[in-house]
Amino acid sequence: MKVTIDGQSIDVEPGTTILQAARMIGGDLVPPAMCYYSKLKGSGGKCRCCLVEVSKGSEADPRPMPKLMASCVTGCMDGMEVNSKSSDRVTEARKSVTEFLLINHPLDCPVCDQAGECDLQNLSFEHGNPKSRFIEEKRTFEPEDIGPNIQLHMNRCILCQRCVQVADQLTDNRVHGVLDRGDHANISTGISKAIDNEFSGNMIDVCPVGALTDKTFRFKSRVWFNKPYNAHRECTTPGCCGKTTVWMFGGEIQRVTGRKDEYHEVEEFICNSCRFDHKNVNDWVIEGPREFEKDSVINQNNYTQKLEKVQIDTEKNILLGRDEDRKKISMAEIPLNTNNQNS
Repeated sequence: MKVTIDGQSIDVEPGTTILQAARMIGGDLVPPAMCYYSKLKGSGGKCRCCLVEVSKGSEADPRPMPKLMASCVTGCMDGMEVNSKSSDRVTEARKSVTEFLLINHPLDCPVCDQAGECDLQNLSFEHGNPKSRFIEEKRTFEPEDIGPNIQLHMNRCILCQRCVQVADQLTDNRVHGVLDRGDHANISTGISKAIDNEFSGNMIDVCPVGALTDKTFRFKSRVWFNKPYNAHRECTTPGCCGKTTVWMFGGEIQRVTGRKDEYHEVEEFICNSCRFDHKNVNDWVIEGPREFEKDSVINQNNYTQKLEKVQIDTEKNILLGRDEDRKKISMAEIPLNTNNQNS
């Protein structure tokens, strides 16, 4: 099937969603996604960040779809034409969704461990309004320890439900979920149970904001001060790949995460033993620096990033000065005579 997004066409297999097709093309036309996660079945359709305009339904039925569609759950049709970044209507909708997500979100960026790798931060930078129209009181929750190594900050949660799906699909005993309804909905455990299973730490990796944080890394360092390296170890936990990214400050491993792609999705899930219990460099085989394909504060001026040489078109030696002036200043043609000293 052929689908066109912002004027760029691509052939896709039946069953491919618009968001997946956009990611195949790449570039700025890829819609943002806060709830969709390619590794989790049934994810998507909750945050409405990925709305697009379908200007042509298909070759068989070329009528446009009257409403903006969530690209993560809308399948491609042969001959479909989609407007993403090129549509003013889509841009306004994404601004409205961003404003809605920020209604109850606190201004915690200066103290939040997710700062620098936060999807909501990136979304608000591109589509956010510098002024808030919300005058009501924000809903607030106390931080909650939901496990020995995980702390929940419900104030920052956007209810993407990724953490719930991780627990459903990676473990046999989920003890947390979405409680209450409407504007009272929140993530919590049923009777304050602790989340204690071997893959619970993956909830931290899939969280797009700073709602779930690693207690072993809290307030230790900003992520852009750490150097990420790909590393692996022979892990004996069933289901764990043992392939990670270790974040180092000098010779110290400050945190361990799963390896993420350019859309901040982990390539393979890892166990809690790899994540929390092995912070010694000798526990790992360091493969090399981690390259980040997506623009991020983490990889600015990183030596793994290809930097273009800056060329300044000026007259010859204008930045160095004229040749005759440089000779006068350096006095290269005047021999040094130590015998003649002026009094």
